[in-house]
Amino acid sequence: MMNHTVRHLRLIPLALALAGCVHVPADKGAAQAPDFARAQHAAAIDLGRDAWPVERWWRDYGDAQLDRLIEQALAGNPSLAVAAARVSIAGAQLGLERAAGGVQAGLETGINRQRYSANGFFPAPIGGSWYTDTTVQGRISYDLDWWGKHRAQVAAAIGETNAAQAQASQAQQALAAAVAQSYFRLQLLWARADNVAALVRVERQLLADRQARLAHGLATVDAKQNVELELGKLAEQAALLDTQAAREREALRALAAAGPDDLAGLARRLPQNAQAALPRVLGMELLARRPDLQAARWRVEAALGRVAASEAAFYPDLNLSGAIGLNAVSLGKLLRGASRTMLAGAVLDLPLFDSGRLDANLGIARAERDALLAEYNEAVLNAVRDVAQEGATLQGIERELAAHAQATQAGTRLVASAEARRARGLAERAGVLLAQLEVLRQRGAALQLRDAQLQTQVALIKALGGGYRAAAGQTASVHASTR
Repeated sequence: MMNHTVRHLRLIPLALALAGCVHVPADKGAAQAPDFARAQHAAAIDLGRDAWPVERWWRDYGDAQLDRLIEQALAGNPSLAVAAARVSIAGAQLGLERAAGGVQAGLETGINRQRYSANGFFPAPIGGSWYTDTTVQGRISYDLDWWGKHRAQVAAAIGETNAAQAQASQAQQALAAAVAQSYFRLQLLWARADNVAALVRVERQLLADRQARLAHGLATVDAKQNVELELGKLAEQAALLDTQAAREREALRALAAAGPDDLAGLARRLPQNAQAALPRVLGMELLARRPDLQAARWRVEAALGRVAASEAAFYPDLNLSGAIGLNAVSLGKLLRGASRTMLAGAVLDLPLFDSGRLDANLGIARAERDALLAEYNEAVLNAVRDVAQEGATLQGIERELAAHAQATQAGTRLVASAEARRARGLAERAGVLLAQLEVLRQRGAALQLRDAQLQTQVALIKALGGGYRAAAGQTASVHASTR
């Protein structure tokens, strides 16, 4: 038995010699990782504050209602549960991959009661008798993993696990941004509805004035009907805003995983202003700050592991195994020294005539790697574009707001002037009402600009990765690994 094993072990040098003759197809992939030195927005986009978003960026708005809604959403939204489940699946697959390598040990026991045929292979006294066959055996095996196939498979599983974790962080950041945007939109819809109600009150006063003047022959019917037309338009606008607010509140309730009546007590509160920030330099830091880029990077790392495993499959694979135990056809003799059994062996897998399948598997792995690298490059470009577009939009909105503030101030001065002239008997009441209407219209436009500003602020925060930052050591480029 030992001589037989030795003869088989002598085949190992031959296997190593054959391994030297294995031809792994050349890698013709040309995709390269992005150059983060060029990942930068235009210098003209400057919001005056050089900073990245903080971890709980929503607290900068100083709104306890918003804080509570986002925390509630992060604690109970089903989409995060799905992301967490995917992380668990990836972690379990990593554990399975790790367990498949190295030393494997186990204990096997068995007992069989069997009657041997009197006319079979075994003569009497075995033939025609009952025997109890009892076995206790310990087994151990070891995969040498000479060419790193198993290590590459573990590396691929680590990449998938890290990608799932980054994707879960992306879901958290997207959810927090969605809740904030929905909350701001709802509050601005309510504010615009209140402004429309104020417009209606002034228009009714103007209608009463026109009716009084018409009764004295001092106004035309057209003037009265124009006011009535404006009131009709305002009623239509008020109904639309109410509908939009109702829809937005339901959207916010779903995002926050709230019950049917949880938002009934939500107070109307015009959102405070928070100073927007935009880093002057993005570069490699953008990779650390964007969880979706981290997920894309780790998917590439997983693909590189699969390519390495596919290349290692071209080489011989050697597994060593051994077993020691006891076996007897009588339970009383099981623990005797003569019942011991021993086994030692080696399994050598030589893929000599499997080049077609191996070539195909390697080609698929390399093509998937190149596709993921291309997607990674595209994700980087899209991330820089998102930051630049949101920053430029926010910069433009803030300029519009500054210009609009001047127009509002001019309207306020016009109201004060009209009231002063009316107090001196130099102007009619209608002049004051018309000036008030203009100020309210300016306020309505300002509220729409404020809504756009808040939506863009949150969109920029999301484009910058929210409060996410990858752990140290996880932001290295895959460029060196793909050359």
